[in-house]
Amino acid sequence: MNPGIAFFDFDGTITTKDTLFEMARFQRSKQAYWKGLFTLLPTFVAVKLKLIPAAKGKEKMLTYFLGGTSERHFNMTCRDFCRNILPNYIRPQAITAITKHLSEGHDVVVVTASAENWVQPWCDSLGIQCIGTKLEVAQGKFTGRIAGENCNGAEKVNRIRAAYDLANYEQVFAYGDTSGDKPMLALAKEGFFKPFRN
Repeated sequence: MNPGIAFFDFDGTITTKDTLFEMARFQRSKQAYWKGLFTLLPTFVAVKLKLIPAAKGKEKMLTYFLGGTSERHFNMTCRDFCRNILPNYIRPQAITAITKHLSEGHDVVVVTASAENWVQPWCDSLGIQCIGTKLEVAQGKFTGRIAGENCNGAEKVNRIRAAYDLANYEQVFAYGDTSGDKPMLALAKEGFFKPFRN
């Protein structure tokens, strides 16, 4: 039996900022980024007021900033983002916790609503696993739509169960910071809510 497995939410738990917005900022000029946010303002308001699902609002933002973008080019941009920008937003306490789990022989998995495209390279650099939202690609370009379900809430649990048999682990840990992480926290024997906030 494996000694343990630890599941970490990414945005807000490991990071100090929402990386969807930071990724959009990184790949566009400052003027284009702010123009996009202004254009999408009615969508953000509709999501906040629960007039449309959060996943639908996310797709509108992805379509605006990513629709028609080459998958190959964007993945290169994501790797640059992980090397040069993302380290500025990583909570040191989260790295300490990840390192501790690894030293104890635990599997470590980031489970995130963010796209795997810009989280996977960071996970690879630490030798940990990544489960995230997948983006739809057609003819080598992003459509702006989500492929399958947004990896949030109950879908985090679905994706975890599809990838891991938790009965094979002596201990199951989970770390999160929003209501969308609570199903994942409930899955764990030890769940930590907002654990790395000072």
